[in-house]
Parts: sequence; C-alpha cells; structure tokens
Amino acid sequence: MASETWLIAGLGNPGSRYRHTRHNIGHMVLDELLERMDAKYTRTKFGAKAVTARLGAGGPKVVFAVSEGYMNLSGKPVRGLMDYFSVPTQNLIVVHDELDLDFGRVKLKRGGSEGGHNGLKSITSHLGGDRDYLRVRAGVGRPPGRMDSADYVLQKFSAAEQKELGIFISRLADAVELLVSEGLPAAQNAVH
Repeated sequence: MASETWLIAGLGNPGSRYRHTRHNIGHMVLDELLERMDAKYTRTKFGAKAVTARLGAGGPKVVFAVSEGYMNLSGKPVRGLMDYFSVPTQNLIVVHDELDLDFGRVKLKRGGSEGGHNGLKSITSHLGGDRDYLRVRAGVGRPPGRMDSADYVLQKFSAAEQKELGIFISRLADAVELLVSEGLPAAQNAVH
C-alpha cells in the first residue's frame, strides 16, 4: 500500500534576483499553499526549505519543499526528503514552469519526458530514471522571436501577465490540493 505521506516540490532558483521570474513559479505556488495554511518553512539538512503539515482536516501528511540550490540541482534535495520521509515516487508532486503551454494554462500529468527542463532532469536522474511522479505544469509560454528559452524563463513576467499572475498562482495551488485529495483523474477533470 502506498504511503500516505506526499512531497510537493516547487521548482525555482534561490535569491531575490530570480524571485518573480517565470522559472520560479513553482516557488510562488508553494508560497501560496503555505500562506493558506499559515505555515512557514524551516531549513533542512537536505539543501531545501521545508515544512510538514496536514492538507485539510484529517488529510494526509504533506511535506512542502523548495530547494535552496539552483534549478538544475533540484534532484538531490528532493531525493533526500523523499528518503527521509519515506515518500514513494508516485506521491511526489513537482510544480514547474512549462514553455510548451501558453501563459495561464495548467496541465497535470504523471510521468513522461522532461522536455528539456533541467529541474525535472535532475529529479529524474536522482530517482534512478524513475519518471512516475506527478507534475503540475504551469504554462509560461514560448519566448518571443529568437529569444533564448533560458533567458526568457529567467525574466520577470510581463506587465500583462502580472495582472493575471495572482489568479494563475491560486489556480495552480488549487490543482495541487486536488491532486492530493482527489487523485490525478479527478484533478485533471476539474483543472483541464
């Protein structure tokens, strides 16, 4: 039987320079979830900030975490927390930016390729190639013209996007909660 403990990892980069960039949307979603629960992170020995809480009254135990390192090094802290809390791969939810979805779109899936996303590549690598984790894909859209994708995701959201960002973050946080409480098929039906 699968463990009731879940790990929700919000991907991003550390420091104020990256705080409100497209690549840090995973951090923003976890900040929203912690605000809803009036919870605060503490530092761990795994190179991540984390907090453990129950999601909803009588809900499952959930570890909310963000790496204190850069995106392409996300796998080591995620794996450390999974091992420490005995979280199986199928109970890992990774919230990340997605270039292949227009801004504001939310897609949920289990497994699949990493699509060039270095944070996902790092996690999959540290899980020994196991891709059977859940992903909350936060659409940030493609870069304009010939702009490099890496430069684009490290920029702040446009003025037009910033007007909708709060609603988008809230929808992403709702999707995470649904994944844990209702499971993937029901969450996909509600979100897609």
